Amino acid sequence: MSRTHLVTGAGSGIGLALARLLRERQDTLVLPVRSRARVEQLRDEFAEPGLVVLDLADTAALPDALRQAHLPSRLDTVVHAAGVVELSSVADQPDEGLREQLEVNLVAPMLLTRACLPALRRTRGTVVFVNSGAGLVANPEWSAYAASKFGLRAFADSLRAEEAAAGVRVTSVFPSRTATPMQALVHEQEGRAYDPSHFMSAESVAATILHVLDLPEDVTIPEVSLRSR
Repeated sequence: MSRTHLVTGAGSGIGLALARLLRERQDTLVLPVRSRARVEQLRDEFAEPGLVVLDLADTAALPDALRQAHLPSRLDTVVHAAGVVELSSVADQPDEGLREQLEVNLVAPMLLTRACLPALRRTRGTVVFVNSGAGLVANPEWSAYAASKFGLRAFADSLRAEEAAAGVRVTSVFPSRTATPMQALVHEQEGRAYDPSHFMSAESVAATILHVLDLPEDVTIPEVSLRSR
């Protein structure tokens, strides 16, 4: 039976890889995108009715945008794969970059999850937070990004405990460095050459998330960490 999945970050990387896997089996997709221009870029690959304009970076306007988005009344899964990163020392981190990372990586998933809870409760659905190795260990230059991901883990833990009685399952996925456009950007910020063959693929991470989404109803995986071989 076809299920309905909301996936953020489906424009590239892990989110795109997962959306393609779900589309291949003809599940229904709801894909938030930041603008109408982004809809035009993705409409050839994904049906436009599933492309919903929600700017996750504008968290002040997001609650109103969510109320106007007419999201489905039933959602089997919500997968948070969108994210941004801007490496900098604490001393030099611009205010704008710090706030953007916290808003996109942490505040937006909190607001979106809250809005989707009634739809998830109706299906005893699953929420997946694509976290990061930086959500487990914070290294130099990663303070803002790691803070957002540590916070995302805390939010997932609280949500898991709160929604267990409603049958909603919550999983945090912690991939190490993955071959994605974001990883290419990170290498550019680090001043290093980027070779995607050195890292696990976005498709491998997406396959792991798909396994989580397809678990039997009597089992859950609270957390899973992924490392390149």
